Amino acid sequence: MKHKSISYAKWGYIFVIPFFAVFIVFNLFPLLSTFKNSLYEYYKSNGVTFGPNWIGLQNYTKLFSTEVNVGKYFMNTFIIWLMGFIPQIFFSLLFASWFTDLRMKLKTGAYKIIFYLPNVIMAAAMGMLFFTMFDQSGPMTMMLKPFTGGVAYKFFENVWSQRTIIALINFMMWYGNTTIMLMAAINGVDPSLYESAQIDGANPSQTFWNITIPLIRPILVYVLITSLIGGLQMYDVPQIITRNGDAVNRTSMTMIMYLQYQMNIGKNYGYAGAISVVLFIVAAALSMLVFYINSDKDEKKRKKGVK
Repeated sequence: MKHKSISYAKWGYIFVIPFFAVFIVFNLFPLLSTFKNSLYEYYKSNGVTFGPNWIGLQNYTKLFSTEVNVGKYFMNTFIIWLMGFIPQIFFSLLFASWFTDLRMKLKTGAYKIIFYLPNVIMAAAMGMLFFTMFDQSGPMTMMLKPFTGGVAYKFFENVWSQRTIIALINFMMWYGNTTIMLMAAINGVDPSLYESAQIDGANPSQTFWNITIPLIRPILVYVLITSLIGGLQMYDVPQIITRNGDAVNRTSMTMIMYLQYQMNIGKNYGYAGAISVVLFIVAAALSMLVFYINSDKDEKKRKKGVK
């Protein structure tokens, strides 16, 4: 007798229904609503709501006009992100290499907890802590007085010292998380590869650049993309440090701070929607660019049929 085979494929679809339901309600619908609002004139003034009135691409035209100078806010965002990300990836790779080196025989459990602790603290709390430390009457300013002629150095009234403090906070909050991910990636490399390299006479530097880095590249790409998206979303730390973004002629105002300014102060929902759409497009484009640049070139050739 022929027995009908049992298919369990439907259960896979059933199990993913909750994810897609939550995604559609809380992510996809607000995203489509933002796209729609960006094409309308919709704002509040003196308690009176104007719109929504269809205006097409006028919000985007205004965003890229010389009057707004949106390039300045994008530049602020990328500069601060780079100032924090470069030391973050450097020290994360350094610590991950040290703590996964079998010759050092380190017990990494305690180090992982210590590294991750700053990530547990709220960004707003870290911002307030550093704002208090580097204020004109703060401990760091008082310690530097003998070196500045007895005059309190105004950290928050200098463009680069202000940006450096913001970048330092971002570095301290995220380098531990990055270190743990890179440690996991390095631990996933086959130890026999390192043993073979050692037998062939490779030094630690050659092993690191020719074995470790190529094999953990997927995690490095993931770290770069997530850090880039997080950098575009910087808000709470620079908001606290720069006093609502107005300090030093808005030289540390990020794109999200400018977006929140339009939402909270101007109540311009249509224009804020246009800013959100542009941020989404920029983040998607940069992420795809990073992924393409760091993808496997040999795999691309194989797909194209090139030998």
